Amino acid sequence: MQAVSVLPESISVSAFSGAKAFAFRVAREGARLAVVGLGSLMVIAGFPLALLPGHTGLFLLVIGLILVLRNSPRSRRKFILLQQRHPRVVFPVRRLIRREPEVLPVLWQQALRIEKLILPARWRRAGAWRRRYFRAPR
Repeated sequence: MQAVSVLPESISVSAFSGAKAFAFRVAREGARLAVVGLGSLMVIAGFPLALLPGHTGLFLLVIGLILVLRNSPRSRRKFILLQQRHPRVVFPVRRLIRREPEVLPVLWQQALRIEKLILPARWRRAGAWRRRYFRAPR
């Protein structure tokens, strides 16, 4: 005769380790897709707002780009190709999406570019003002 136990057999921990890893992988991918979706919405909403006076959408656009480029390898590859084709256009964006962005130098450089694009040489004053008022004393 065999003894029958009323207690249930303990289920080994290794039986759940594969299911646990799968659940974590699915949750991680779901969170990544949610962040990419949120970043895409921010880019879409920030673009028209950046064109309005005051450029309030520029910050929304940059934050959206940061979220998308850090979480989407496909978008990162496309951004790198865009950078290789048009480095002068993409370089300021790259400076803004770094971990510690250089906001003021980027804004100053863009102001100089716009001044050079719009005004004739004899009317340009931004560079002279910077040299006169903001140069470090010797």
